[in-house]
This record gives sequence, structure tokens and C-alpha cells, in this order.
Amino acid sequence: MITLRSISAVYAIVLLGAASLNYIPGLTDSEGRAFGIFALDIFDDLLHVASALWAAIAAWLGRGAARKFLLYFGILYLGDGLLGLATGSGYLDLGIINYGVVDLDFGFKVLANLPHIALGGIAVLSALLVERNKGA
Repeated sequence: MITLRSISAVYAIVLLGAASLNYIPGLTDSEGRAFGIFALDIFDDLLHVASALWAAIAAWLGRGAARKFLLYFGILYLGDGLLGLATGSGYLDLGIINYGVVDLDFGFKVLANLPHIALGGIAVLSALLVERNKGA
């Protein structure tokens, strides 16, 4: 059975993977863009590591903590991805403050923001639907 704790643990692994993208040879292009799509800086790496730690701690603490992680993390990342899709800048990296609305090709915005939209959306759905009939 899939549990909220196991989903949170998988998120910890995925987020650590995201934090490591800049440090694996061959995954970034000459301009420092991962997969040729988005550039990750040290701030992004720290955000991903902090989120991974949050996920791991939540998984370790139990079902209630895992549900809260998935819900709050999901809302934050989904919102960031949707804002990035609409404006070209997200808020988690302060892009909307530093760069404002950026005129980018829509296809590029989809590719650049899909990771946060997918991670956030799956997290929210998991928090709301997985193990929903069990007691806290």
C-alpha cells in the first residue's frame, strides 16, 4: 500500500536529485542550464535541499507530518509553477520580485515550470486522496 510517509520519502530523494543537477557532468549546457531548459543557482539548490530535509523529517515523524508536508509543499510549489507559467517568473526563487513579468516563449515556460507544477500537484493530490479514510 502506498502511504503518505513513503510518498514524502520519495519527495526527499527527488528533491535531493534536483539539488544535485548542477553537479552532475553532462546534465548542464555551456550556459549552465539543466537539460538546456532552466538554470539553477545556489539559492535554488538550497531551496531544494531544505525541501528535501522537510520531506525526510516529515516522513520520519509520521503520517500526520507527511500529510502536512505534502499539502503545504504542494501548494507552495504548485503556486510557484503556475505563476511561472503565467508570468515567466516564480516566487520561491524571488524571480517575480527580481525580474518581474518576463516575456518568454510559452513552450519554454511550460518546460521550465512543469517540474514545480507536477511536484506540487501530485503532492496536493496525495495529501488529499491517499489514506484519506484513516484516522490522524
